[in-house]
Amino acid sequence: MAILKKHRILILGVSGFLGRAIYRELHPYFQTFGTYRTSCISHEKNTHFYQYDFEEDDIFEILNQVKPTIIISSLRGDFSAQLTAHKHLYEYTTHKKKCKVIFMSSANVFDAYSKFPSYENDTTFSNSKYGHLKIRLEQLFLKLPTKKVAIIRLPMVFGALSPRINEIKLLFKLDEPIELFPNLIMNVTTAKKVSQQLHYIINRNKNGIYHLGSSDLVCHDDFIKELVKKMNFNNTRYKLVYTTNDSRYLAVLPRENKLPKHLQIKSEEVLDDIV
Repeated sequence: MAILKKHRILILGVSGFLGRAIYRELHPYFQTFGTYRTSCISHEKNTHFYQYDFEEDDIFEILNQVKPTIIISSLRGDFSAQLTAHKHLYEYTTHKKKCKVIFMSSANVFDAYSKFPSYENDTTFSNSKYGHLKIRLEQLFLKLPTKKVAIIRLPMVFGALSPRINEIKLLFKLDEPIELFPNLIMNVTTAKKVSQQLHYIINRNKNGIYHLGSSDLVCHDDFIKELVKKMNFNNTRYKLVYTTNDSRYLAVLPRENKLPKHLQIKSEEVLDDIV
């Protein structure tokens, strides 16, 4: 399959769970590059991959080599260093006419709200340090011209090799209880589906804010129990965690920017994808 020359895409955090999935989806179609923090043979052999520790390295050298038309940020790590790195991305994008940022954000920008699901144009408000960071970074990139930014807000992201699934496997192996939040109402997604949705957003040159969670809502305890059941983990122990006596929402749903039906996902499909 011929690679389209329309875009040069740089994925920051390509060695992470989500970044890896995005790269797999995009690299057959675009000139796709990535940064990784921890060295391994497969990364070193890929000439489109650059080692980059955002706590120590300057991103401008990589940006000037790659000359990306799209930068996808899925960095994780030290909050202060993330802020500095993203300020550099903002500066670079500001001065490049043909460069756009796709920032991978989180439902946690709404974690101070609890009564309702959240939509694209709702005011962000968080009680957590993680949510505060995502809000600051969103606000930074939203200063760019409208056509130069897309904000992607994600709920809990699952997949067969996702950190959350690995944690459940480890807890089961150690005979440790798995935490359930009985009052938490959420939506979910998979890295594979998010990658397909990003592919569509890039192909259609979309911008703005996107909420890419499942179209239906689930209770955290019901979802995790069903997941464990599908994984055939018998006699699993659970620990119920009540952060409030009332139901609490942490769900991002689309109202303005809905994707085509074939790119939407339901929680049952998330379970099937994992297993």
